[in-house]
Amino acid sequence: MPTLVIANKLYSSWSLRPWILLRQLGIPFEEVLIPLDQPDTKARILALSPGGTVPILIDEGATVWESAAIMDYAHERWPEAGVWPKDRIARAVARSVSGEMHAGFRGLRAACPMNLGKVFAARDRGPDVERDVDRITAIWRDARKRFGAGGPFLFGAFSAADAMFAPVVTRFISYSIPVDPDTRHYMDAVIGTAAFQEWKDAALKETWVVAHDEPDEPVVTDLRPNRPGKT
Repeated sequence: MPTLVIANKLYSSWSLRPWILLRQLGIPFEEVLIPLDQPDTKARILALSPGGTVPILIDEGATVWESAAIMDYAHERWPEAGVWPKDRIARAVARSVSGEMHAGFRGLRAACPMNLGKVFAARDRGPDVERDVDRITAIWRDARKRFGAGGPFLFGAFSAADAMFAPVVTRFISYSIPVDPDTRHYMDAVIGTAAFQEWKDAALKETWVVAHDEPDEPVVTDLRPNRPGKT
């Protein structure tokens, strides 16, 4: 059985992407979690991958790192699972917007690190974040309008494109970023998947704290108010 190596579910956006894809599509795997910011974190990851980052997929002699590479490997390894849309044009668009997500939106990433444990107060987060939010929601609207007739996700059925944007959905929620009703409908579809609910339930039980992913700003809701102390 394949092994997927990930980091903290509360914070690791890159780990969430292949995990939610494989789980939602019913592709079985074993999970190994290496918590971030521990004395042995780097050594444990390097022992499994020369890239020194998670996620890592290990499968029948293949070691694949980087979320996008894992998704493409999954498409080749399990071609009937529906990793990418079947339609050629839809698949081209899905890969393009996923690539844009993989390489871009640094303003949003820097200002709003993934944190499933808290909801922060809404505020003006600057022009870089505003520009990223505008572009992301435009991508979602266009995909839903052109290809979303078959279901509630970007290309109808859940695919790698939705997995790539899943951490962005969580950021919009965690940082109280206002969106239009259609965008919220799509976001609700993503967080309503069984895979995401499983991930979030596990995330909220974690006890680790990664300081640089804990912004010093007003909190509306703390979803882990009784968590144990830092480890």
